Amino acid sequence: MSSGDQEIRVLIAGGGTGGHIFPALAIAGAVGSLYPKVRLLFVGAQGRMEMERVPAAGYQIVGLPIKGMPRSMRPLRLLQFLWAWWRSNQKARKVLLKFRPQVVVGVGGYASVPAVQAAQKLGIPTVLQEQNGYAGKANQLLARKAKRIFVAYEHMERFFPSENLVVSGNPIRNFLHGKLPEAQAARRELGLPVNGKILLVMGGSLGAGTINNAVVKNLSLLAQHPEVTVFLQTGAGYHAEVVQAVSGYGGENLKVVDFIQRMDLAYAAADLIVSRAGAISISELCVVGKPTILIPSPNVAEDHQTRNAEQLEQKGAAVMIRDQRAVVELLPSAFALLEDAVECARMGQAIQMLAHPNAANVIAGSIVELAKEELRNE
Repeated sequence: MSSGDQEIRVLIAGGGTGGHIFPALAIAGAVGSLYPKVRLLFVGAQGRMEMERVPAAGYQIVGLPIKGMPRSMRPLRLLQFLWAWWRSNQKARKVLLKFRPQVVVGVGGYASVPAVQAAQKLGIPTVLQEQNGYAGKANQLLARKAKRIFVAYEHMERFFPSENLVVSGNPIRNFLHGKLPEAQAARRELGLPVNGKILLVMGGSLGAGTINNAVVKNLSLLAQHPEVTVFLQTGAGYHAEVVQAVSGYGGENLKVVDFIQRMDLAYAAADLIVSRAGAISISELCVVGKPTILIPSPNVAEDHQTRNAEQLEQKGAAVMIRDQRAVVELLPSAFALLEDAVECARMGQAIQMLAHPNAANVIAGSIVELAKEELRNE
């Protein structure tokens, strides 16, 4: 029987945030499309969002009792942390011995470490996917023994062995693989003005207080620009207070929602996009190809969002505004940019040049290749 006729088994480990989970699901889908005779198993952290998102996407997941490094070094906390890691390492090894994958994929987050380390000790080929321009600690720890390391940015050899690096970009959601809807049709469906400019402002699915305040505290400036409609996604946790704060605004050029279900419509409708600088958000924005203002979150590990945004700003592909300056600078900068059609067009072209729309397929191809090689050697 040839390796092309045999079942392959792939284990994907990691999670904790959407920035790790969504690429993992995209990779899983691409592997399944490329090689339908595949069994996929996920490993994540008990109590984290992957334990819901992965089964909802139709895949099996095993949860580890792992915990992140405690901020307090009190003896009891430290002992609990070490005990959870030991138990997780033992469970990960048992899962690998039972599932017997040909390849283990680490997508970052501390939940990836026990499974990938166990695989490397057992001689199972491992693949890493790093989403950010500043590598996470988990992937840095695991990189030396990895067969392939897929990254989204250039110059990542400062973190990883250069001989194993592949600049693939980040996997993106399926709706971005096709053409976006027509702008005017998207605006009608979203209840936005067909004419004029649309400024899409979003702080991620959970929202961002700073970004919301950059609109709320500048309503008088917004009133001076009736030709621009701000479409603000507040996040569910902020929605009520933002609605209350803007209740006295008399203009018709502000639409506030808690969450945008159809991001394809929002991207299509927008003339300018304001976003946090998470790795997956940036990867999507590169494919969308619209001028963009990035406001990195200051509340992330190793300040990686700032590093992500700086990579785009250095290439002229986005404007970066620091979080602490956003309330003062965001709307003035956005209105000035919207008045400069030439600069908007140039930025849109520059950011689209950085797009990697086929990232998931590139990564999946390598995973399948390694798995087939393992089958031949069994």
